[in-house]
Amino acid sequence: MSVFLQQLINGLSIGSIYALMAVGYSLVYSILNFSNFAHGGVIMLGAYIGLYALHLLPMSFLGALVIAAFGAGLIAVVLEKVAYSPLRKRNAPSLYFIISAMGASIFLENLVIATIGPTFKTYPQIFNPIPFTFGSISVSRIDVLMFVIAAISLAILVFIIEKTKVGLAIRACSYSSRGSNLMGVNVNRIIFVIFLLGGMLAGIAGMLFGMKYTVYPQIGVITNKSFIAAVFGGLGSLPGAVVGSLLLGLIETLSSAYIASQYRDLIAFTLLIVVLVIRPSGIMGKITEDKA
Repeated sequence: MSVFLQQLINGLSIGSIYALMAVGYSLVYSILNFSNFAHGGVIMLGAYIGLYALHLLPMSFLGALVIAAFGAGLIAVVLEKVAYSPLRKRNAPSLYFIISAMGASIFLENLVIATIGPTFKTYPQIFNPIPFTFGSISVSRIDVLMFVIAAISLAILVFIIEKTKVGLAIRACSYSSRGSNLMGVNVNRIIFVIFLLGGMLAGIAGMLFGMKYTVYPQIGVITNKSFIAAVFGGLGSLPGAVVGSLLLGLIETLSSAYIASQYRDLIAFTLLIVVLVIRPSGIMGKITEDKA
């Protein structure tokens, strides 16, 4: 029983970080109807920004986390202006957006390799390495921190979406961008907001992910699991992104504990395929057409 509870805590911890990443995919998809594969590059840059903020600037962990969030948010906004805005103005098909996203992802990865280097980098030891212990269960401080910060960040996002005028406009645009524009909503400003919010969550997730593991240019490929989680839960659905991410985290950790770690990804992706065969829109997504 203690092994199960231990893995349950570990799964919720890593699943909460997947949720921060997956929400960024769902935010963009809900408005622009395409999968932003460059989001992994923004997460990777958020991890590097947090790392260098701690190394080069005399600041606390929270200060570095804020810089990583705003830095990644700014990068996401610039990415939208450079890679997607010209396509939006020309009413380009969704396929063109996906190709542009892939190109942007490759550009960001190689930019880091050329300027910083391809080697692995580790965060400095910030917190006491001694884990919390509850009987036979031990929980590392970074796992607790990841879960708490992810929960707070997602709660703030839910408040913005559900309780503010900007959130109301985002929900309206996710239903119909054209109709919202006719009703006086500035769609370009809403797209700016969703890229900023998604980028900030990516920066937070990137820094926490880098603190738990390491930082390297290909980290964006690993974070593509969060895209899988978003599809699992229902791409375009924010609750679905969170649910899918937590389930993916639990499936990974329980598979590692009770079967074998080398089968972790195989089992997770097999379940994903089964879910999508049964319900193509994901667990909480809506069936739509003309999306990519």
